[in-house]
Amino acid sequence: MEIMKLLPAGKDYLWGGTRLREEFGKNINMTPLAETWECSVHPDGPSVVANGKYSGTTLAEVLKEHPEYLGTKVGDTKELPVLVKLVDAKNALSVQVHPNDTYAREHEGQNGKSEMWYVIDADEEATLIYGFKHPVTEKLLRNAVEQGNLDKHLQRVKAHKGDIYYVPAGIVHGIGAGMLVAEIQESSNVTYRVYDYDRVDKDGKKRELHFEKSMEVMDMGVAPEAKQKHKLVYYYPGCSREILCRCKYFETERIVITKGLSFSVREESFQILLCLDGEGQIEASDENNKPVRFQKGDCLYIPAGLGRCYLLGEAEILKIRC
Repeated sequence: MEIMKLLPAGKDYLWGGTRLREEFGKNINMTPLAETWECSVHPDGPSVVANGKYSGTTLAEVLKEHPEYLGTKVGDTKELPVLVKLVDAKNALSVQVHPNDTYAREHEGQNGKSEMWYVIDADEEATLIYGFKHPVTEKLLRNAVEQGNLDKHLQRVKAHKGDIYYVPAGIVHGIGAGMLVAEIQESSNVTYRVYDYDRVDKDGKKRELHFEKSMEVMDMGVAPEAKQKHKLVYYYPGCSREILCRCKYFETERIVITKGLSFSVREESFQILLCLDGEGQIEASDENNKPVRFQKGDCLYIPAGLGRCYLLGEAEILKIRC
């Protein structure tokens, strides 16, 4: 049982930029580099182990061989329930919506997609889309898409560095231009585009819209409060800890290390570490585990049941578990 450093899969969606390569050290030959799937077992973008005895093997293959590395909370599915991404939105993403589990499994053969965003950075004028300003109908939305004025019905929210957003399935949304985001979501790649600003891809073709399916899964009521309130920050000698989001699919915690932190990885759940800034080292109390160095942009998978771990260094980290 080892701590695994992961190599991500990259995505060159047309709205992306170059910050993930320039600022986060992603050695992926794509321009634009819109997303990196940092911890993923999804077949559309699997992560690969970069160290130890599983080096060169996909994380999906490791977990298939060792389902106990997932933990007991995963249940009978024996599949990693989350997908962790970095997103560089140089330009705005499409106006989109995701289905819930029931609909997605019936119609797409995948999980639904509820997600959270942690805003790593945002331009001064950056905004995002989160639900509707007022109740809408299918007829109203169809006319708005055809006439190109959907925006007047959407709730736009000013984005700031450090903001937290939980986006449940069914909420129409869109990450705006000039945002750098860490996204934690269900393990799914089901997205229904409602509107895409009439953009064309590198072949001069407009990207496919999914209006009919969107109408079947969309919440057409008034949007709930968009930005999540920050929870209490707990300060300890050498670090601080804050729960950012806790839902039925995952829990995300922000940890800022100034010296170090000791924590346990129990049998109940795996843990994923995504380093957003700084650098450091993680050690396990199991003497068979070698210390693993990490830096800004690195993602680590810690198998369930590994036991006591020690983080050392100066870094900002997201810690994800189920």
